[in-house]
Amino acid sequence: MEKFYDVIVVGTGLAGLYACLNIDKSKNVLLITKDEALNSDSYLAQGGISTQHDDDDFDRYYEDTLRAGRYENSTVAVTEMINKSRDAVNDLIFKGVDFDKINGELEYTREGGHSIFRILHHKDVTGKEITSTLYELVRELENVTILQFTTLLDIITANNKCNGIIIKSNNGEFLEVYAKDIVLATGGIGGLFKNSTNFSHITGDSLAIALKHNVVIDHIDYIQIHPTVLSSDTPGRRFLISESVRGEGATLHNELGERFVNELLPRDVVAGAILAEMDRFGSDHVYLDCSAISRNKLLVHFPNISERCLEEGFDITTERIPVVPAQHYMMGGIKSDINGVTSMSHLYAVGECAGNGVHGANRLASNSLLESLVFAYNCAKLINQNNSEIDMQSNMDIDLDQYSDMENWRKNSRHLIMSEIKKNNEVFYDKWCDHEDNC
Repeated sequence: MEKFYDVIVVGTGLAGLYACLNIDKSKNVLLITKDEALNSDSYLAQGGISTQHDDDDFDRYYEDTLRAGRYENSTVAVTEMINKSRDAVNDLIFKGVDFDKINGELEYTREGGHSIFRILHHKDVTGKEITSTLYELVRELENVTILQFTTLLDIITANNKCNGIIIKSNNGEFLEVYAKDIVLATGGIGGLFKNSTNFSHITGDSLAIALKHNVVIDHIDYIQIHPTVLSSDTPGRRFLISESVRGEGATLHNELGERFVNELLPRDVVAGAILAEMDRFGSDHVYLDCSAISRNKLLVHFPNISERCLEEGFDITTERIPVVPAQHYMMGGIKSDINGVTSMSHLYAVGECAGNGVHGANRLASNSLLESLVFAYNCAKLINQNNSEIDMQSNMDIDLDQYSDMENWRKNSRHLIMSEIKKNNEVFYDKWCDHEDNC
Protein backbone atom coordinates (compact mmCIF):
# COMPACT_ATOMS: atom_id res chain seq x y z
CA MET A 1 0.00 0.00 0.00
CA GLU A 2 1.20 3.47 -0.88
CA LYS A 3 1.11 6.52 1.40
CA PHE A 4 -0.27 8.97 -1.17
CA TYR A 5 -3.32 8.62 -3.42
CA ASP A 6 -5.41 10.89 -5.57
CA VAL A 7 -8.61 9.67 -3.95
CA ILE A 8 -9.50 7.59 -0.90
CA VAL A 9 -12.95 5.99 -0.80
CA VAL A 10 -14.12 4.54 2.52
CA GLY A 11 -16.80 1.87 2.16
CA THR A 12 -17.63 -0.86 -0.36
CA GLY A 13 -21.39 -0.52 -0.41
CA LEU A 14 -23.13 0.67 -3.55
CA ALA A 15 -22.12 4.34 -3.10
CA GLY A 16 -18.43 3.55 -2.64
CA LEU A 17 -18.32 1.08 -5.52
CA TYR A 18 -20.16 3.36 -7.93
CA ALA A 19 -17.92 6.28 -7.02
CA CYS A 20 -14.86 4.17 -7.86
CA LEU A 21 -16.37 3.12 -11.19
CA ASN A 22 -16.93 6.75 -12.17
CA ILE A 23 -13.69 8.30 -10.92
CA ASP A 24 -11.35 8.97 -13.82
CA LYS A 25 -9.10 5.98 -14.52
CA SER A 26 -6.04 8.24 -14.47
CA LYS A 27 -6.51 8.80 -10.73
CA ASN A 28 -4.91 6.47 -8.18
CA VAL A 29 -7.66 5.32 -5.81
CA LEU A 30 -7.55 3.55 -2.44
CA LEU A 31 -10.78 1.77 -1.49
CA ILE A 32 -10.99 0.50 2.08
CA THR A 33 -13.66 -1.38 3.99
CA LYS A 34 -14.00 -2.37 7.63
CA ASP A 35 -15.01 -5.98 6.94
CA GLU A 36 -15.29 -8.20 3.88
CA ALA A 37 -16.00 -6.11 0.81
CA LEU A 38 -19.50 -7.51 0.22
CA ASN A 39 -20.58 -7.21 3.86
CA SER A 40 -22.40 -3.93 3.31
CA ASP A 41 -26.01 -2.98 3.90
CA SER A 42 -26.36 -2.34 0.17
CA TYR A 43 -25.72 -6.06 -0.32
CA LEU A 44 -28.59 -6.88 2.05
CA ALA A 45 -31.22 -4.77 0.25
CA GLN A 46 -34.12 -7.04 -0.63
CA GLY A 47 -36.97 -5.02 -2.09
CA GLY A 48 -35.39 -3.30 -5.07
CA ILE A 49 -34.42 0.01 -6.61
CA SER A 50 -36.95 2.67 -7.45
CA THR A 51 -36.93 4.62 -10.70
CA GLN A 52 -39.08 7.08 -12.59
CA HIS A 53 -41.37 4.68 -14.42
CA ASP A 54 -42.10 6.83 -17.47
CA ASP A 55 -42.21 10.45 -18.63
CA ASP A 56 -45.51 11.03 -16.80
CA ASP A 57 -44.27 9.64 -13.48
CA PHE A 58 -42.08 12.53 -12.28
CA ASP A 59 -44.80 14.43 -10.40
CA ARG A 60 -46.17 11.27 -8.73
CA TYR A 61 -42.74 10.02 -7.75
CA TYR A 62 -41.77 13.47 -6.46
CA GLU A 63 -44.93 13.69 -4.34
CA ASP A 64 -44.54 10.13 -3.01
CA THR A 65 -40.97 10.89 -1.91
CA LEU A 66 -41.92 14.16 -0.22
CA ARG A 67 -45.00 12.71 1.45
CA ALA A 68 -42.96 9.87 2.95
CA GLY A 69 -40.33 12.42 4.07
CA ARG A 70 -42.99 14.57 5.78
CA TYR A 71 -42.16 17.33 3.29
CA GLU A 72 -38.82 17.97 5.00
CA ASN A 73 -36.89 16.78 1.94
CA SER A 74 -34.46 18.88 -0.04
CA THR A 75 -36.47 19.50 -3.20
CA VAL A 76 -33.23 20.06 -5.10
CA ALA A 77 -31.94 16.63 -4.08
CA VAL A 78 -35.25 14.89 -4.81
CA THR A 79 -35.45 16.48 -8.26
CA GLU A 80 -31.86 15.47 -9.01
CA MET A 81 -32.43 11.88 -7.89
CA ILE A 82 -35.60 11.38 -9.93
CA ASN A 83 -34.27 13.10 -13.05
CA LYS A 84 -31.19 10.86 -13.08
CA SER A 85 -32.96 7.67 -11.99
CA ARG A 86 -33.51 6.11 -15.39
CA ASP A 87 -29.96 6.85 -16.53
CA ALA A 88 -28.66 5.23 -13.34
CA VAL A 89 -30.79 2.11 -13.78
CA ASN A 90 -29.92 1.84 -17.47
CA ASP A 91 -26.24 2.01 -16.54
CA LEU A 92 -26.71 -0.87 -14.10
CA ILE A 93 -28.34 -2.93 -16.84
CA PHE A 94 -25.50 -2.03 -19.21
CA LYS A 95 -23.01 -3.17 -16.55
CA GLY A 96 -24.71 -6.56 -16.29
CA VAL A 97 -27.22 -6.25 -13.45
CA ASP A 98 -30.05 -8.71 -14.10
CA PHE A 99 -33.43 -7.30 -13.09
CA ASP A 100 -36.46 -9.58 -13.18
CA LYS A 101 -38.54 -9.54 -16.35
CA ILE A 102 -41.93 -10.74 -17.56
CA ASN A 103 -42.16 -11.69 -21.25
CA GLY A 104 -38.89 -9.91 -21.86
CA GLU A 105 -40.02 -6.64 -20.24
CA LEU A 106 -38.76 -5.27 -16.93
CA GLU A 107 -41.03 -6.26 -14.04
CA TYR A 108 -41.95 -3.49 -11.60
CA THR A 109 -43.25 -3.97 -8.07
CA ARG A 110 -44.55 -1.57 -5.43
CA GLU A 111 -43.79 -0.93 -1.77
CA GLY A 112 -45.25 1.21 1.00
CA GLY A 113 -45.65 4.89 0.11
CA HIS A 114 -45.46 4.36 -3.66
CA SER A 115 -48.56 5.30 -5.66
CA ILE A 116 -47.64 3.06 -8.62
CA PHE A 117 -45.44 0.05 -9.45
CA ARG A 118 -42.01 1.57 -10.17
CA ILE A 119 -39.51 -0.64 -8.32
CA LEU A 120 -37.14 -2.94 -10.18
CA HIS A 121 -35.86 -6.03 -8.42
CA HIS A 122 -33.88 -9.23 -8.71
CA LYS A 123 -36.01 -11.76 -6.85
CA ASP A 124 -35.71 -10.68 -3.19
CA VAL A 125 -31.93 -10.17 -3.28
CA THR A 126 -31.67 -7.01 -5.38
CA GLY A 127 -28.84 -5.51 -3.34
CA LYS A 128 -26.78 -8.68 -3.65
CA GLU A 129 -27.24 -8.71 -7.42
CA ILE A 130 -26.24 -5.06 -7.85
CA THR A 131 -23.33 -4.82 -5.41
CA SER A 132 -21.75 -8.15 -6.35
CA THR A 133 -21.90 -7.20 -10.04
CA LEU A 134 -20.33 -3.79 -9.44
CA TYR A 135 -17.72 -5.16 -7.03
CA GLU A 136 -16.41 -7.50 -9.70
CA LEU A 137 -16.10 -4.53 -12.07
CA VAL A 138 -14.21 -2.50 -9.43
CA ARG A 139 -11.84 -5.41 -8.83
CA GLU A 140 -10.87 -5.24 -12.51
CA LEU A 141 -9.86 -1.57 -12.29
CA GLU A 142 -6.08 -1.19 -12.39
CA ASN A 143 -6.22 2.22 -10.73
CA VAL A 144 -8.08 1.00 -7.61
CA THR A 145 -6.39 -0.68 -4.63
CA ILE A 146 -8.84 -2.52 -2.36
CA LEU A 147 -8.09 -3.14 1.30
CA GLN A 148 -10.52 -5.26 3.32
CA PHE A 149 -10.66 -5.48 7.13
CA THR A 150 -9.26 -1.94 7.32
CA THR A 151 -10.84 0.47 9.80
CA LEU A 152 -11.14 4.23 9.38
CA LEU A 153 -10.10 5.74 12.73
CA ASP A 154 -9.80 9.44 11.96
CA ILE A 155 -9.26 12.06 9.28
CA ILE A 156 -6.19 14.26 8.90
CA THR A 157 -7.13 17.92 8.70
CA ALA A 158 -5.59 21.38 8.50
CA ASN A 159 -7.47 24.68 8.20
CA ASN A 160 -10.80 22.90 7.60
CA LYS A 161 -9.35 20.87 4.76
CA CYS A 162 -9.20 17.08 4.75
CA ASN A 163 -5.82 15.78 3.63
CA GLY A 164 -5.94 12.13 4.55
CA ILE A 165 -7.05 9.45 6.99
CA ILE A 166 -5.78 7.35 9.89
CA ILE A 167 -6.47 3.64 9.53
CA LYS A 168 -5.94 0.36 11.31
CA SER A 169 -4.85 -1.98 8.53
CA ASN A 170 -5.76 -5.63 8.13
CA ASN A 171 -2.45 -6.64 9.72
CA GLY A 172 -3.05 -4.47 12.79
CA GLU A 173 -0.81 -1.54 11.83
CA PHE A 174 -1.89 2.03 12.54
CA LEU A 175 -1.13 4.13 9.47
CA GLU A 176 -1.65 7.59 8.01
CA VAL A 177 -2.58 7.83 4.34
CA TYR A 178 -2.87 11.06 2.33
CA ALA A 179 -5.01 12.01 -0.66
CA LYS A 180 -6.34 15.00 -2.60
CA ASP A 181 -9.95 13.93 -1.97
CA ILE A 182 -11.59 11.66 0.60
CA VAL A 183 -15.02 10.11 0.02
CA LEU A 184 -16.92 8.78 3.03
CA ALA A 185 -19.36 6.02 2.05
CA THR A 186 -19.42 4.18 5.36
CA GLY A 187 -23.12 3.41 5.69
CA GLY A 188 -25.32 3.84 8.73
CA ILE A 189 -25.31 3.23 12.48
CA GLY A 190 -27.19 -0.04 12.91
CA GLY A 191 -24.37 -1.72 14.80
CA LEU A 192 -25.11 0.61 17.73
CA PHE A 193 -28.62 -0.83 18.17
CA LYS A 194 -29.77 -4.04 19.81
CA ASN A 195 -32.25 -4.77 17.01
CA SER A 196 -31.10 -3.75 13.54
CA THR A 197 -31.14 -5.07 10.00
CA ASN A 198 -27.59 -3.75 9.55
CA PHE A 199 -24.33 -5.67 9.85
CA SER A 200 -23.00 -5.26 13.38
CA HIS A 201 -19.69 -3.74 12.21
CA ILE A 202 -21.51 -0.77 10.64
CA THR A 203 -21.36 1.62 13.58
CA GLY A 204 -21.40 5.13 12.14
CA ASP A 205 -17.64 5.62 12.43
CA SER A 206 -17.53 8.46 9.91
CA LEU A 207 -20.28 10.33 11.77
CA ALA A 208 -18.36 10.16 15.02
CA ILE A 209 -15.24 11.40 13.23
CA ALA A 210 -17.22 14.24 11.65
CA LEU A 211 -18.61 15.26 15.04
CA LYS A 212 -15.10 15.22 16.49
CA HIS A 213 -13.85 17.59 13.77
CA ASN A 214 -16.91 19.88 13.75
CA VAL A 215 -17.99 18.83 10.27
CA VAL A 216 -21.64 19.82 9.96
CA ILE A 217 -24.14 17.04 10.71
CA ASP A 218 -27.75 17.21 9.55
CA HIS A 219 -30.62 15.48 11.38
CA ILE A 220 -28.69 12.59 12.89
CA ASP A 221 -31.92 11.74 14.72
CA TYR A 222 -33.76 10.97 11.47
CA ILE A 223 -33.43 7.22 11.84
CA GLN A 224 -35.81 4.83 10.16
CA ILE A 225 -37.26 1.90 12.02
CA HIS A 226 -38.25 -0.88 9.64
CA PRO A 227 -41.66 -2.29 10.60
CA THR A 228 -41.09 -5.94 9.80
CA VAL A 229 -38.05 -7.99 10.68
CA LEU A 230 -38.22 -11.61 11.70
CA SER A 231 -38.61 -11.91 15.46
CA SER A 232 -35.84 -14.18 16.68
CA ASP A 233 -33.68 -14.99 19.70
CA THR A 234 -30.72 -15.63 17.42
CA PRO A 235 -27.81 -13.22 18.10
CA GLY A 236 -26.71 -10.76 15.40
CA ARG A 237 -28.50 -8.62 12.87
CA ARG A 238 -32.21 -9.12 12.34
CA PHE A 239 -33.51 -10.60 9.10
CA LEU A 240 -35.62 -8.13 7.16
CA ILE A 241 -38.98 -9.14 5.71
CA SER A 242 -39.10 -6.93 2.65
CA GLU A 243 -41.78 -4.31 2.25
CA SER A 244 -42.44 -5.90 -1.12
CA VAL A 245 -44.19 -8.76 0.69
CA ARG A 246 -46.73 -6.29 2.05
CA GLY A 247 -46.83 -4.63 -1.36
CA GLU A 248 -47.96 -7.93 -2.81
CA GLY A 249 -50.77 -8.28 -0.24
CA ALA A 250 -49.42 -9.55 3.10
CA THR A 251 -51.24 -8.13 6.15
CA LEU A 252 -50.34 -7.39 9.77
CA HIS A 253 -52.28 -8.86 12.69
CA ASN A 254 -52.17 -8.56 16.47
CA GLU A 255 -52.46 -11.26 19.15
CA LEU A 256 -56.23 -11.49 18.54
CA GLY A 257 -55.74 -11.96 14.82
CA GLU A 258 -57.04 -8.46 14.10
CA ARG A 259 -55.65 -6.41 11.23
CA PHE A 260 -54.69 -3.06 12.77
CA VAL A 261 -53.00 -0.88 10.13
CA ASN A 262 -52.86 -0.10 6.42
CA GLU A 263 -49.68 -1.97 5.55
CA LEU A 264 -48.77 0.34 2.67
CA LEU A 265 -48.50 3.48 4.78
CA PRO A 266 -44.99 4.93 5.20
CA ARG A 267 -42.65 2.88 7.35
CA ASP A 268 -42.63 5.15 10.38
CA VAL A 269 -46.42 4.99 10.60
CA VAL A 270 -46.51 1.19 10.29
CA ALA A 271 -43.65 0.76 12.77
CA GLY A 272 -45.40 3.01 15.29
CA ALA A 273 -48.65 1.06 14.90
CA ILE A 274 -46.84 -2.22 15.51
CA LEU A 275 -45.12 -0.88 18.62
CA ALA A 276 -48.50 0.30 19.94
CA GLU A 277 -50.01 -3.18 19.46
CA MET A 278 -47.02 -4.80 21.16
CA ASP A 279 -47.42 -2.45 24.13
CA ARG A 280 -51.17 -3.08 24.16
CA PHE A 281 -50.79 -6.84 24.46
CA GLY A 282 -47.46 -6.95 26.28
CA SER A 283 -45.99 -9.02 23.44
CA ASP A 284 -42.60 -8.87 21.74
CA HIS A 285 -43.97 -9.20 18.19
CA VAL A 286 -47.00 -9.06 15.89
CA TYR A 287 -47.76 -11.32 12.92
CA LEU A 288 -47.37 -10.99 9.16
CA ASP A 289 -49.94 -13.04 7.25
CA CYS A 290 -49.00 -13.92 3.66
CA SER A 291 -52.09 -16.01 2.89
CA ALA A 292 -53.36 -13.45 0.35
CA ILE A 293 -50.30 -14.18 -1.83
CA SER A 294 -50.23 -17.38 -3.87
CA ARG A 295 -47.78 -20.07 -2.85
CA ASN A 296 -46.12 -19.89 -6.27
CA LYS A 297 -45.60 -16.12 -6.06
CA LEU A 298 -44.17 -16.39 -2.54
CA LEU A 299 -41.65 -19.03 -3.57
CA VAL A 300 -40.72 -17.42 -6.90
CA HIS A 301 -40.60 -13.75 -5.82
CA PHE A 302 -39.34 -14.24 -2.26
CA PRO A 303 -37.15 -17.37 -2.23
CA ASN A 304 -34.59 -15.94 0.17
CA ILE A 305 -37.26 -14.85 2.66
CA SER A 306 -39.04 -18.19 2.37
CA GLU A 307 -35.83 -20.11 2.97
CA ARG A 308 -34.71 -18.02 5.94
CA CYS A 309 -38.11 -18.23 7.62
CA LEU A 310 -38.05 -22.01 7.19
CA GLU A 311 -34.66 -22.06 8.92
CA GLU A 312 -36.32 -20.29 11.85
CA GLY A 313 -39.21 -22.77 11.83
CA PHE A 314 -41.87 -20.82 9.89
CA ASP A 315 -43.42 -21.75 6.55
CA ILE A 316 -44.61 -18.45 5.10
CA THR A 317 -46.91 -20.25 2.66
CA THR A 318 -48.98 -21.73 5.51
CA GLU A 319 -48.09 -19.87 8.72
CA ARG A 320 -48.08 -16.33 10.04
CA ILE A 321 -44.60 -14.87 10.59
CA PRO A 322 -43.72 -13.22 13.93
CA VAL A 323 -42.30 -9.77 13.13
CA VAL A 324 -40.99 -6.82 15.12
CA PRO A 325 -39.70 -3.32 14.22
CA ALA A 326 -35.93 -2.75 14.12
CA GLN A 327 -33.48 0.03 13.30
CA HIS A 328 -32.98 0.01 9.55
CA TYR A 329 -31.76 3.22 7.95
CA MET A 330 -30.52 6.72 8.71
CA MET A 331 -31.93 9.58 6.63
CA GLY A 332 -29.70 12.27 8.12
CA GLY A 333 -25.95 12.21 8.38
CA ILE A 334 -22.94 14.26 7.36
CA LYS A 335 -24.47 17.33 5.73
CA SER A 336 -23.76 17.30 2.00
CA ASP A 337 -25.10 18.64 -1.27
CA ILE A 338 -26.05 16.76 -4.44
CA ASN A 339 -22.34 16.33 -5.23
CA GLY A 340 -21.42 14.94 -1.83
CA VAL A 341 -19.67 18.17 -0.79
CA THR A 342 -19.48 18.61 3.00
CA SER A 343 -18.57 21.58 5.19
CA MET A 344 -14.91 20.49 5.10
CA SER A 345 -12.93 21.06 1.95
CA HIS A 346 -12.04 17.91 -0.03
CA LEU A 347 -14.15 15.73 2.27
CA TYR A 348 -17.20 14.16 0.61
CA ALA A 349 -20.06 12.02 1.92
CA VAL A 350 -22.32 9.77 -0.15
CA GLY A 351 -24.74 6.96 0.57
CA GLU A 352 -26.36 6.38 3.93
CA CYS A 353 -23.76 8.32 5.95
CA ALA A 354 -24.59 11.45 3.93
CA GLY A 355 -27.30 13.91 4.98
CA ASN A 356 -28.20 15.42 1.62
CA GLY A 357 -31.87 15.81 2.51
CA VAL A 358 -33.23 13.64 -0.28
CA HIS A 359 -35.20 11.45 2.15
CA GLY A 360 -36.49 14.15 4.46
CA ALA A 361 -37.61 12.79 7.82
CA ASN A 362 -38.50 9.32 6.52
CA ARG A 363 -37.16 7.46 3.49
CA LEU A 364 -39.53 6.24 0.80
CA ALA A 365 -38.98 2.52 0.25
CA SER A 366 -36.35 1.52 -2.34
CA ASN A 367 -34.94 5.03 -2.72
CA SER A 368 -31.71 4.18 -0.91
CA LEU A 369 -29.98 2.26 -3.71
CA LEU A 370 -30.99 4.92 -6.20
CA GLU A 371 -29.72 7.71 -3.94
CA SER A 372 -26.34 5.98 -3.67
CA LEU A 373 -25.98 5.74 -7.43
CA VAL A 374 -27.00 9.29 -8.31
CA PHE A 375 -24.99 11.19 -5.72
CA ALA A 376 -21.92 8.93 -5.89
CA TYR A 377 -21.88 9.56 -9.64
CA ASN A 378 -22.12 13.33 -9.08
CA CYS A 379 -19.36 13.17 -6.47
CA ALA A 380 -17.03 11.25 -8.76
CA LYS A 381 -17.56 13.67 -11.63
CA LEU A 382 -16.73 16.63 -9.36
CA ILE A 383 -13.60 14.91 -8.05
CA ASN A 384 -12.48 14.27 -11.64
CA GLN A 385 -12.09 18.02 -12.03
CA ASN A 386 -9.52 18.26 -9.22
CA ASN A 387 -6.02 18.54 -10.65
CA SER A 388 -4.37 19.93 -7.51
CA GLU A 389 -1.45 18.40 -5.66
CA ILE A 390 -1.59 16.64 -2.29
CA ASP A 391 -1.25 19.19 0.51
CA MET A 392 2.10 18.35 2.05
CA GLN A 393 1.56 20.89 4.85
CA SER A 394 -0.35 18.27 6.77
CA ASN A 395 2.34 15.63 6.34
CA MET A 396 3.33 16.11 9.94
CA ASP A 397 4.15 13.82 12.78
CA ILE A 398 0.95 12.24 14.09
CA ASP A 399 0.81 10.37 17.39
CA LEU A 400 -0.63 7.06 16.23
CA ASP A 401 -0.41 5.62 19.74
CA GLN A 402 -3.54 7.59 20.67
CA TYR A 403 -5.56 5.14 18.54
CA SER A 404 -4.11 1.94 19.99
CA ASP A 405 -6.88 1.45 22.56
CA MET A 406 -9.57 0.32 20.13
CA GLU A 407 -12.13 -0.44 22.81
CA ASN A 408 -11.89 3.11 24.12
CA TRP A 409 -12.08 4.43 20.54
CA ARG A 410 -15.30 2.47 19.96
CA LYS A 411 -16.84 3.67 23.23
CA ASN A 412 -16.01 7.29 22.51
CA SER A 413 -17.39 7.06 18.97
CA ARG A 414 -20.62 5.51 20.20
CA HIS A 415 -20.99 8.12 22.92
CA LEU A 416 -20.56 10.97 20.42
CA ILE A 417 -23.28 9.61 18.15
CA MET A 418 -25.81 8.64 20.82
CA SER A 419 -25.36 11.92 22.68
CA GLU A 420 -26.04 13.78 19.44
CA ILE A 421 -29.19 11.73 18.80
CA LYS A 422 -30.46 12.43 22.32
CA LYS A 423 -29.66 16.14 22.01
CA ASN A 424 -31.61 16.36 18.76
CA ASN A 425 -34.57 14.13 19.59
CA GLU A 426 -35.02 12.86 23.11
CA VAL A 427 -38.42 11.35 22.25
CA PHE A 428 -36.89 9.11 19.60
CA TYR A 429 -33.98 8.31 21.89
CA ASP A 430 -36.29 7.19 24.69
CA LYS A 431 -38.61 5.26 22.36
CA TRP A 432 -36.15 3.36 20.21
CA CYS A 433 -32.75 3.65 21.87
CA ASP A 434 -33.06 3.73 25.64
CA HIS A 435 -36.08 1.42 25.35
CA GLU A 436 -33.70 -1.19 23.90
CA ASP A 437 -31.11 -0.58 26.62
CA ASN A 438 -28.35 0.11 24.13
CA CYS A 439 -27.73 3.86 24.28
